[in-house]
Order: sequence, then structure tokens, then C-alpha cells
Amino acid sequence: MSRFLSQKLRFYTFVSIALLLAVHGYNLDQTYLQPFTTVREDLTFTTFFEYFMANGVLRFRIPLLFIISGYIYAMKDDQPYKTLIGKRARTLVVPYLVWSAVGLLITYLWQQFPVTAQAVLDAKLDQMGDDRPYREIGWPGIFTRWLFAPISFQLWFILALFITNLVYPLIRWCLKNFAAVWFGVTFLMWILELGFFVFDGRGLFFFSLGVWLQKTGFNLERKPKWLSLYISWLLFIGFSVIKTFMAFELEPANHLTFVTLNILHDVAVLSGILAVWFGADRLVKFCMRQPWFVSLSAFSFFIFGLHAPLVVYFTRLMYHYIGDIPNYRLITYLLAPALVFFFCVGIGALTRKWLPGFYRLATGGRGF
Repeated sequence: MSRFLSQKLRFYTFVSIALLLAVHGYNLDQTYLQPFTTVREDLTFTTFFEYFMANGVLRFRIPLLFIISGYIYAMKDDQPYKTLIGKRARTLVVPYLVWSAVGLLITYLWQQFPVTAQAVLDAKLDQMGDDRPYREIGWPGIFTRWLFAPISFQLWFILALFITNLVYPLIRWCLKNFAAVWFGVTFLMWILELGFFVFDGRGLFFFSLGVWLQKTGFNLERKPKWLSLYISWLLFIGFSVIKTFMAFELEPANHLTFVTLNILHDVAVLSGILAVWFGADRLVKFCMRQPWFVSLSAFSFFIFGLHAPLVVYFTRLMYHYIGDIPNYRLITYLLAPALVFFFCVGIGALTRKWLPGFYRLATGGRGF
């Protein structure tokens, strides 16, 4: 791997995770956004901007992270399967358990004070639909949430990635013997939102694409001659804008709404990946020459693990204090993710310095 490709992989991993805070920090009435989600609020600058960001232009990140993960994992074929899975258990499963416990602890601490407890209640993040204080739920409920329904909802990505790693030999075999059929099936799983548990087409298709790119020696450093960056950016931004407007106008119960918004979403994601990856090389080179940026990028995984549920709780807490001022929702959306980002970096730096063993455990050895 060349130095520039290594820099691009690190740059886009960090950027994708940093932007995750803007995706999870929205404050629309719809607390769970899917590609086909409609908005049952009036169209204002604030609601448009938040949907456009959280469910539009920033949706390329997770697919891109799966591509990067597949590409890097495919480079390790010289290692035995059991060795690789053992390493992935230490670098994915163990951090999953650590950050799930951290999310539970944060929630419990916030539940101890009236103002912050109300913020937790208003957030309604419990994946089991029971937002009672943890002292009322009891240890069996806590244990279930720790293992299967973490309040740190972003951890689904870690489990999905680990399961994809488990079936990597099958993915590799399918790509070698009938790649077109495999991509066709997994692509349909992605666009139709098919899957089970945390194993879905979004992860499988894009992880497989990353593996294929590595195995075929595809040049990820230079823009292919057939690719028009102008068209890619136009589709990426244009379809995201159109989708956002339509999310406010279409009937949520209509099947055509599901199809229309999904198509707009899928085109925006695919064109966004191409535009962002091949259209920002100057930015990548500039940022990776800055010591401060390189230092920040070392905390990618720590930011990923700690930012939620904090960013959602902090959003609701800001409502309590600034809810009476004009444009408080937009102000909250702009400030809460940024403040939580720097909080995560600060805590990460202190943890790495004073508790390096825990930091290594929580990040799977990343960031040293």
C-alpha cells in the first residue's frame, strides 16, 4: 500500500466517524431516520437543514467505512482464519462490550439528577422501549441491554462488521467464482433494506466491494477516466436536496414514497462515495500534513465509542437551557455535536495518558 493510499484510508475513516456526530445529533421529531423516512413537521430552514445533513449528504459514511474495512481485511489473507478472527474478537467484540457498558454507566449517572434525568427520558433511546430508570429495570434488564440492546446504538456497526469478518471466506469464494451474481444479490439486499439482526446488505455489499477492489488491484489513488466528478457531485448534492424536499411532501403510508426516497437515497450514496473519495485529494494531502489533524485522527475509534448516547442527551439538555430563545433547535444542532466531539477528544487524550490499559482495551489497540 502506498503512503498516499494509507493517508486516504485514515483520513476518510476519521472524517466518516467525526461526521457521525452530525448524523446522530439531529433533533427532528422523527427520532429514528431511515432512507425512506418522511418528516411530519413543517418545512423550515432548520428542519430542511437537519434532514438534508443527517439523512442526506452524510449518509455515504457508513458504506464508505464498510468499503475501507473490506479493503484492509482482504490484505490479511496470508494469516490463518482462526488468527484473524481471534484478533477481530479482541479489536471488535471486546470494545463492543466496553462501550456498551460505558453507555449504560453514562445513562445511569445522568438518571441521578432531575434535569439530566429528564434529558435521558426525552431522548427515548432505549432499544427495548422501556425508558424507566435503570434502578427500576434491575440487573437482568441491564445485562440484556449490555449484550443485545446497547444504549450506545452506534455499536451495531461493530457487530455487523465482526459478523461480516466471520463469513469472509464465503465472501472471498463468491467473489472469486461468481462475483456478478454475488454483487447482484447483496446490492438488492442493500437497496431493499433486507437483513437479519445486524447482518444486512448495507454492510455485506460494501464490505464485499472493498474486498473486490483490493483483490483486483483497483487503483484507489487516481480518478478513473470514465468517472466525471462534475456529474458525481451533481447527483450527490442534487439528489440529496430533492430527497429532502420530497420527505416533507410525500405521504408516509404510500408504497411509492418508500420506493422514491430509497432510489434517491441509493443514487446519492453511490455518487457521494465516488465524489468524496476521488474529488478531495488536495484536501486529504493538506490535512494529513497538519500535525493537529493527524493527532485528532488517532482518536477516531474513541470518538465512535463515546459520542452516543452523549450527543443525544446533551441535545435534550440544551433544550432545557436555551429552549426559549429563537432558533434554539438550529443552534443546538450546530453546537451539540461540536461540543461532544471535543469532549470525546479531551477524554480520549486523558484516558490514553492516565489509563493506557483501558484505552487499549476500549479501542482494540487503535490510536497509539
